[in-house]
Amino acid sequence: MRAISDMPADAASRITTLFADIDDTLTNDGRLPACAYEALERLLVAGIAVAPITGRPAGWCDMIARMWPVSGVVGENGAFYFSYHQDSRRMRRVFAINDGQRADDRKKLEIVRARILTEVPGAAISADQHYREADLAIDFCEDVPPLPTGEVERIKQIFEEEGAVAKVSSIHVNGWYGTYDKLTMTRRFASDVLGLDIDVEKEKIVFVGDSPNDAPMFRFFPNACGVANVVQFQGRIEAEPTYVTRAEGGHGFVEIANRILAARRERAVA
Repeated sequence: MRAISDMPADAASRITTLFADIDDTLTNDGRLPACAYEALERLLVAGIAVAPITGRPAGWCDMIARMWPVSGVVGENGAFYFSYHQDSRRMRRVFAINDGQRADDRKKLEIVRARILTEVPGAAISADQHYREADLAIDFCEDVPPLPTGEVERIKQIFEEEGAVAKVSSIHVNGWYGTYDKLTMTRRFASDVLGLDIDVEKEKIVFVGDSPNDAPMFRFFPNACGVANVVQFQGRIEAEPTYVTRAEGGHGFVEIANRILAARRERAVA
């Protein structure tokens, strides 16, 4: 991982789209700092399409799509995207799996839920579970005392033993049934909403993240960036970002926004 200041000015100036995780990427200690929200606005005003790519639930994502300065949001680690059209006041909701299959999958996840709560003392169901459509989120440090790494890995293992996909974020282990992930739904969102082929334009896109569940995005985007707290996952993450910030969370996100916007200004006056 190289310092964000090492991102070539030419590459930074050509960025058209920015995707970013939320928890511990835009936030610090569970709060969204004003500087990070302002950075989202500055990017959007500069003509850069912005979208959170998160593990957070559908209920949260509906609000984010409506009220944040973003083009849309991919939620529950790729289960869906939501995009709100301000002029028509209509929300576009696209899911990776149909309603009937999601209902069947939730029944299977109840079995996983019971196993985890029995076999991993101290684990808890995430407080936002009521607002989820497709996955099961297990809290290992957000609202409970932090669990040891071995116990977090055991939660992931139980999901996988039951045939589910499982990904570890900075606060939750998320599990679901299906072949989607953050990248597959980002590809669909970009095509449908932004008119963007990410396979062709990936060098003009930045993804910002902080944890192992961001690995598919880190691997795919050559200009992927990690905020400083991603360093704690070295050796436990399948793919690392190309660049890393000095500051953690939302303050690190601001470093990335500043690098891109400064390069665009320099290019405009050159």
